[in-house]
Amino acid sequence: MEFFATSNGIPVHISDTEKGDITILLLHGYLETLYVWEEFIGLFPKNFRFISIDLPGHGLTGTHPHSNSMEFCADTIKGVLDKCGVDKCYVAGHSLGGYISFEFIKKYPAAVQGLIMINTNTYADTEEVAASRGKEIHFITSGRLLTLASLAIPNMFKKENLRRMDLKIQEILEIADTHDPEGIAASVRGMASRVDNTEFLAGLDIPVIAFFGDSDHFFPMEQVELQMNALPSVKGCIVPNSGHDSYLEEPDFVASKIVEFLTTGSC
Repeated sequence: MEFFATSNGIPVHISDTEKGDITILLLHGYLETLYVWEEFIGLFPKNFRFISIDLPGHGLTGTHPHSNSMEFCADTIKGVLDKCGVDKCYVAGHSLGGYISFEFIKKYPAAVQGLIMINTNTYADTEEVAASRGKEIHFITSGRLLTLASLAIPNMFKKENLRRMDLKIQEILEIADTHDPEGIAASVRGMASRVDNTEFLAGLDIPVIAFFGDSDHFFPMEQVELQMNALPSVKGCIVPNSGHDSYLEEPDFVASKIVEFLTTGSC
């Protein structure tokens, strides 16, 4: 069921499958919407309940007027779970959604059973990336959001997968037209202001699994190795033949590993 609800002072676009004894909250990545999860959800057993939203600044959800900070997004998510009657769930975050999930766990630890990291990492922006954020915001607010999306979204996939993923890429690009440029700019400001969460994740006492693409342009394998060395309690899973959108490029592999992890504790 799709519906809208007000949370943290903004309208939020929500999808909830409503039934299931294992609940997973899905948080999409930058320039995506809740629709990116539709086919992925269909790979899971019927006893899984999925709640997904358009994150603040994306799709049909409202935005903070200046910055969709990780804290603002976390508070918005908590309001959504309350409206859905969910006290505790697993949280799966892709890229930007992962950054937000860390802050959500910090603020509302009692609401989280476990964490699923998908093509995300615990680090703050490097100086180089931080410097590029301002240029990106200017690009967005000067009416070139779709140009940005047409450049950024194909780059999220392994180069060799572009032909077979063409329909999905076009779908994401078409949906990108629904984004409010001011909302996306606020989301970029939010990403730029996030803190390093490596130490926080290393100390978590809930189950955590992390998926990394073996050909991720944004987070290459040498960085993956450093990340996993810093998070010894996290179960790492390298997704073959994938880039920054592993759950779209190799959905059966990722879904099966999540089911195995949540039901048996292994992967």
